[in-house]
Amino acid sequence: MAWLMLAGAIGTEVVATLALRGAAGAFRPLPTLIVAGAYLASFILMAYALRTLNVGVVYAIWSGVGTAGVTIAAAVLYGEHLNLPAVAGMALIVVGVVVLASSGATQHG
Repeated sequence: MAWLMLAGAIGTEVVATLALRGAAGAFRPLPTLIVAGAYLASFILMAYALRTLNVGVVYAIWSGVGTAGVTIAAAVLYGEHLNLPAVAGMALIVVGVVVLASSGATQHG
């Protein structure tokens, strides 16, 4: 269940970060509410995941997978350019997260 909560935290964080683009500049109520609500949901879901999983693992997965998700979604939704170094960097982040998560230090002792 903790992993499902973490997945939800990642998904809502990606939504919130992507909505920041719509909230940038002039105040717009709907994008601002989406940003605030999605970040709130993300932190609540992450807090539930932290009941079982270690904070280092949760934060590494949340930030790493979230970064990759935002980067890919921004390329698709906003036409942002991905070059080879950017893709390589994301791959390194994902590999690092996989190594950390498979280290056996994922749950409270």
